[in-house]
Amino acid sequence: MINIGLIGAGRIGQIHAENILTMPHVQVKTVSDLVPEKIKVWAESVSIPNVTNRVEDIFEDPSIDAVLICSSTHTHTDLIERAAVAGKHVFCEKPISFNIQQTKRAVEAIKQAKLQFQTGFNRRFDPNFSRVREWITEGRIGEPHIIKITSRDPAPPPYEYIKVSGGLFIDMAIHDFDMARFLSGSEVEEVSVAGAVLIDPMIGELDDIDTAITTLRFKNGSLAVIDNSRKAAYGYDQRVEVFGSEGQVNVQNQFPNSAELSNGQGVFKDKPQYFFLERYKESYLKEIKSFIDAIRCGDATPVTGEDGYQAELIALAAKTSLAEQRPVKISEMA
Repeated sequence: MINIGLIGAGRIGQIHAENILTMPHVQVKTVSDLVPEKIKVWAESVSIPNVTNRVEDIFEDPSIDAVLICSSTHTHTDLIERAAVAGKHVFCEKPISFNIQQTKRAVEAIKQAKLQFQTGFNRRFDPNFSRVREWITEGRIGEPHIIKITSRDPAPPPYEYIKVSGGLFIDMAIHDFDMARFLSGSEVEEVSVAGAVLIDPMIGELDDIDTAITTLRFKNGSLAVIDNSRKAAYGYDQRVEVFGSEGQVNVQNQFPNSAELSNGQGVFKDKPQYFFLERYKESYLKEIKSFIDAIRCGDATPVTGEDGYQAELIALAAKTSLAEQRPVKISEMA
């Protein structure tokens, strides 16, 4: 039996815990949350025996093998370093931190302790994006030349969330920066950004943007273009295209059904799935399974701490590019 400690039982933490219920010989033994009273009923419903507001109850329990860190981002690096000292494997939601040096230190602590670490970039486990990566790796489209990623949310998050989120690049687009690396097979060399506040002036007052075009130049010479928006009126817009020397591969949006109506007024079908919990339901299950498998088998996790670090470097370069209105080399950030 693999015993898990869950730190932070918000929306994502609960998804991971419920997915673990589907796996044999693994259980969430203890959940730590700042307001344990609010999650006791939920914890009982998913057979978690212990609920506490003390993370020490997880780190000091020798029977707990690994921790899922799903708490607020500003707590991550401290918890990772404590996990390293306690000898616990770590799954950490993105981003690892808001500070690139803290991220580097925390990842190194886990590496020195010879423990497993997985960053929560769930989109890599989406069956569609996985197939794109597979075909690229097999050379089915030749050498990748241009990667296009569209990532648009159905609605902006609450202002209180935006205040502490780290901004569009570190909170939202960081998934797309990781996906660009995942698909290209190369590291990013230069980042250039154009951004604007076109949806809600309040977002600008919070020193953030809601609309962005990011161009990435990779070390292998290929290019990526990522467009982000905090509001797509028609739903959750998630598309990818990779154009190569011998072809192209793309992924379109997912819909609740495939029915399409054609009549004298036009051609109609339902809007795309509205929220990320619907769109990436399967990928969340697969990513946590991959973490458990890595613990069991001793193999490297498929999304490492280095992957988290590199995505944060790109996000930092994007933020700098926007502020200084110039292309920024990744080497400047590292």
